[in-house]
Amino acid sequence: MGIFDFLGGGSGPEKALKLKSKVTQKYGDPTTRQKALQQLGEMKFPEAVGVLLQRYNITVEPLTTDADEKELVFEFIKGFGKDAMGPVTDFLRKNEAATSWALRILEALVPQPEVTTIAVDMLAELSGKYMRNSEKLVVLLHYVTGKADPRIAPTVLPYLEDMSDEVKLAALKALGPLKYEPAREPILKLLANKEIARRVQTAALGALQESGFGVQGYRENVEAAMAEPYFLDGNGLVQRRA
Repeated sequence: MGIFDFLGGGSGPEKALKLKSKVTQKYGDPTTRQKALQQLGEMKFPEAVGVLLQRYNITVEPLTTDADEKELVFEFIKGFGKDAMGPVTDFLRKNEAATSWALRILEALVPQPEVTTIAVDMLAELSGKYMRNSEKLVVLLHYVTGKADPRIAPTVLPYLEDMSDEVKLAALKALGPLKYEPAREPILKLLANKEIARRVQTAALGALQESGFGVQGYRENVEAAMAEPYFLDGNGLVQRRA
């Protein structure tokens, strides 16, 4: 029998799971919640990590307390080392909120390329699925932007057709510097679609300029959608004014 059995909570993992209601308690005395976080941080069971992560699913007042507690959870989970990888990755997969915290924790546990692989895998898994909240997709897309991984471009490309403008914008930002040829026509089609929001069209112009793609086959559409600071040169390339 372990020490936690004597403390009136069953085995260590069982005690960790029983603390979930206190960790996610938004109202009442905050010391109850903070004590539960401290207890979980001192455990060494994967179940404790899973419960600690639930703190990221609520926001409490005042916001300074909320931020302090979330930072404390970050430090506690870091202390679990690679034992936290499974619960954190599982949390990232199953939750629509707190994606940025999950990625930050993963970066503290393993080298950045491994986190990029996880993010790309997640984007591939979510592609084509309905998301009530687009925040998760946007955070994942922002995370892979500027990263070196050959899977990023083909994985991001389908998100140009997402219903959310925020997702389209994030996908365009990620694709622009990658110069991924299969993205040329989908980007041009965004410009040709008169129902697309103006800010998405402007972001598409930016992606074309970064990619260096010509506008052949879509010149009239591009000219009609042109907006400062971009212009179309004589070679059919989108340029940006200095």
